Amino acid sequence: MLKHVAVLGSAALAFCVSTAAFAQEEVTADTVVAKVGDTEITVGHIIIARGQLPQQYAQFPNEVLFDGLVDQLIQQQLLADDLETVPQGIDVTLQNERRSMMANEVIKAISSAAVTEEDVQAAYDARFADIEDVIEFNASHLLVETEEEAQAAKQRIDDGAAFADVARDVSTGPTGPNGGNLGWFGPGAMVPAFETAITALEPGQVSDPFETQFGWHVATLNEQRVQEKPTLEDMRRQLVSELQEAAVTSRLEELAADATVVKPAAGDFDPNIIDQVELLELE
Repeated sequence: MLKHVAVLGSAALAFCVSTAAFAQEEVTADTVVAKVGDTEITVGHIIIARGQLPQQYAQFPNEVLFDGLVDQLIQQQLLADDLETVPQGIDVTLQNERRSMMANEVIKAISSAAVTEEDVQAAYDARFADIEDVIEFNASHLLVETEEEAQAAKQRIDDGAAFADVARDVSTGPTGPNGGNLGWFGPGAMVPAFETAITALEPGQVSDPFETQFGWHVATLNEQRVQEKPTLEDMRRQLVSELQEAAVTSRLEELAADATVVKPAAGDFDPNIIDQVELLELE
């Protein structure tokens, strides 16, 4: 069933597992479920192996997985026992994995202790308490070269022509073909003179001609809305992540200050050594 491990015949396994039932008064992670010679295979080994299975094995019932995992670990132990010399690469890999797993346990502990509801609220308040809601604008404009052209366009609109039709007729700006619509934008998105003209309007009003570095404009405010600041729940995941990262960084700085850490100086090693796998005895 577990195809990533070679399947051995049942006869090959018979000698290594006693037919006597293992005592199971109280099952713990240390409870022995099988033996290969003097090597014990425990419930803990089974649990970890189960967690490392590919997702595709989730469809199998536990009774099938249990038997398969026991067989897998037995087979692995049989093969491992047949290895006469352990390659250096295996020892180094195990050292790295142990270091990484232990570090992750500390990170989890720090992260768990670092974040309380009060911490999250304080972080939210520090970022947003003094921030006011932002007003966004939806506006249209037409752009021409001279004030006279802008006045003429404004007069057509005052006489009843639709702003979008006039913009399509006369605007030299890139939004002319779509009636001059600029879509939604917030403070700071437009040049100051344009923003001043727009913020002075009520929805539906049309401005007098005004000049920017791009030419002469006539603008209208189509709509405006309030972009409310994000809620605490909107920001919770990000704030929690930031608090946890800050706590881990702070703890790392404390640990580094209390430890004797020796790092290589510039030029001590050729960075290309990271590709020299031949330095390790891998087989």
